[in-house]
Amino acid sequence: MSFLNLAKQRCSIRAYEPTPVKPEEIATIVEAARVAPTAANRQPVRIIQVESEDGLAKLARGANFYGAPLAFIVCADAERAWKRPVDGMVSTDIDASIVCDHMMLAAADLGLGSLWICGFDPATVREAFDLPASLIPVNILAVGHAAGDWKSPNRHATDRIPLDELVTKA
Repeated sequence: MSFLNLAKQRCSIRAYEPTPVKPEEIATIVEAARVAPTAANRQPVRIIQVESEDGLAKLARGANFYGAPLAFIVCADAERAWKRPVDGMVSTDIDASIVCDHMMLAAADLGLGSLWICGFDPATVREAFDLPASLIPVNILAVGHAAGDWKSPNRHATDRIPLDELVTKA
C-alpha cells in the first residue's frame, strides 16, 4: 500500500477487542519508533510498553485508553533533547510526536487500530510508573484490534480543510 493510502486509512479507534497484540506486531511497532527521526539525532525518546493487567490498571489511573490491550507511554528526556539556540525551544514534544506517529502508522499497516492520546494526567502517569524527573510523558498510544469498523479513507475529502486553506504559497 502506498504511504498516502496508509495515512488515509488510519483513523482513531476508541473501542478495542480484548485480543492481545502479537509479539511480532509489537516488535514491528517498536522498530518503527526506533527508526523515527529526532532533532539533531539526539534520540531523547523513551517508551514504556504497557500490556500487563497490572500495568494497564496503573495507566488507567491517569488516562483513558479505551480498553486497548496495549498502550505505549511515549516520553522524552528533557536532558537529552535538542534545544534551539535562538530561543531555547526544546524538541521533547516534537520528537515524541514524530516517534508516536511512526508507531501509529506501523500499527495501521499491520491492520491494528490505535489512538493517539494527549488528554491524560502526566503527574499521575509519572507517579504510577515511577518516572525520573527528566522523563516527560508526552503521548500515550493505545493499540489493538478495532471493535467495529474503521472510518472510510475517503472521509478526508470532507473532514479536512481544503488545500488552499492549508497551504500558502510564497
